[in-house]
Amino acid sequence: MIFIDTSAFYAILDRDDRAHARVRVTWATVLSPASTTALITSNYVLVESFALIQARLGVSAVREFNDAILPVVVCRWVTEQDHAAAVNAVLTSGRRDLSLVDCSSFQVMRRLGVHRAFAINQHFREQGFDLLPEIAAEGG
Repeated sequence: MIFIDTSAFYAILDRDDRAHARVRVTWATVLSPASTTALITSNYVLVESFALIQARLGVSAVREFNDAILPVVVCRWVTEQDHAAAVNAVLTSGRRDLSLVDCSSFQVMRRLGVHRAFAINQHFREQGFDLLPEIAAEGG
């Protein structure tokens, strides 16, 4: 399984994003017929992604996200326990740049045994997850 973060979803859609080209190559690879990897995300990532895409790219981009990208991604819901652990992680970290959505993603990934993230967000690497090679080279 590969967990997909908001940073990857956004870069797929925004042609002006600095990681767009690399993300599109990775997206094509994980969607290729040779790939049998399940793509997952969380409901918190979806809320964050919808808000970011709508605010920056508009409703037509949200429609493209919903109609062309989400059908191949399985949404896993953040449980009450995941949420509580994520809140604790945010408060314990004392960091301004570590979000509740990020911490909930880490928690969901650990609960599901997912080790790879399709993300530009380096917090995933800091938490011990592997970033897809095409994204890791970006260093973003």
